[in-house]
Amino acid sequence: MLKIGKLPDRKPVKLTISVMPDLYEQIQDYVRVYEVEYGQVETPQNLIPAMLETFIHSDHQFKKSRQKIRRE
Repeated sequence: MLKIGKLPDRKPVKLTISVMPDLYEQIQDYVRVYEVEYGQVETPQNLIPAMLETFIHSDHQFKKSRQKIRRE
């Protein structure tokens, strides 16, 4: 299973970022694996926000630090 589940229906949002070529290749591969896993074609622009959200939710140090700065 991939770290992110199948994305729900949603209104697409345009996202423009610059990444290094090796990361771009990995993202393209992730898109292909996602399609094989879920039988649904998605664009990097639609998967990247879910990837970032999954990463942020799994970053325990970020959660601790965020709580601290919000209390200040």
